Amino acid sequence: MPIIPRADDVLIIVDMQYDFLPGGGLAVAGGDQIIAPIAALAQRFDSVVMTQDWHPADHISFASNHPGKHPFETIELAYGTQVLWPDHCVIGTHGAALVDGLAPPNAQLIIRKGFHREVDSYSGFQEADRQTRTGLAGYLRERSLQRVFVVGLATDFCVGWTALDAQAAGFETFVIEDATRAISADGSLGRAWAEMEKAGVERIVAADVG
Repeated sequence: MPIIPRADDVLIIVDMQYDFLPGGGLAVAGGDQIIAPIAALAQRFDSVVMTQDWHPADHISFASNHPGKHPFETIELAYGTQVLWPDHCVIGTHGAALVDGLAPPNAQLIIRKGFHREVDSYSGFQEADRQTRTGLAGYLRERSLQRVFVVGLATDFCVGWTALDAQAAGFETFVIEDATRAISADGSLGRAWAEMEKAGVERIVAADVG
């Protein structure tokens, strides 16, 4: 049976920014293919939240800030293992901008993440130190929203972490698989889906949303 969006549902659109599209600083293959489907999905929800990667140029997650290191290598930080990324979504640049065609009028909140130099941030709910909160869970609760539907980029990082944190915060959580795309590095996509399934996140497709 189709899932009919309710007044207490929210669509979270994760990191639909130019640097994650083909040709961008951290391009996700096929990222441009989900712009129109997400725009269509947004019309079915009363409430939409967007997240936006927003890094200073000297961010600790950029490989360019670690001499001798290359993108997709890892380093150890106080909060654990950190993947090093190509420079992307630098504050104020075109690459950091939300893509044209995804400014739904029912998008009432944009959560910017990753602007603290010393800690990366994938999830829309908390940073990678697993301590620094964005306030998103409190916002959703104050608005009496109960079900969370997650779309965007990338499935195996920011989408997955956002979904896991939504579920852990007590929200019934769905990832709309065909409205996401993955980086899929070294088995990251398979691990992400396994973690989401274990946590109780539900995996659906856009056609399931009535």
